[in-house]
Amino acid sequence: MNQSNFDAGIELRRKMFGKEGADDHHAKASDMMAPIQDIVTRICFGEIWQRPVLDHKTRSLITLAMLVATGRTHEIKIHTRGAVANGATREELRELFLHAFPYCGIPLMVDGMVACEATLNELGVK
Repeated sequence: MNQSNFDAGIELRRKMFGKEGADDHHAKASDMMAPIQDIVTRICFGEIWQRPVLDHKTRSLITLAMLVATGRTHEIKIHTRGAVANGATREELRELFLHAFPYCGIPLMVDGMVACEATLNELGVK
């Protein structure tokens, strides 16, 4: 295991999702999920998210757009938290969902926006 990638990845996960979205996912992972959590931390957040060309806010917005397109409302809630932690505003998130409408269709856009708005309200983001 590349420890520096793991350390960078877990730190970013903590910033974006809190202890429960980082350390707790590792601590509570079953024997089936433990390798997945390690890969997500090392490769996704420790390598890909650390590349210098795109900042974390931009990566968060791209991630949310892909999640809208694939109808992953549970993940949209998680990554809305991350996007806010990375500096995305309510207005930027609204525009992301409006922009998704002609490309993804109304049902996926509405489902995603409902999930995002619920999370923003839970976080108290105005």
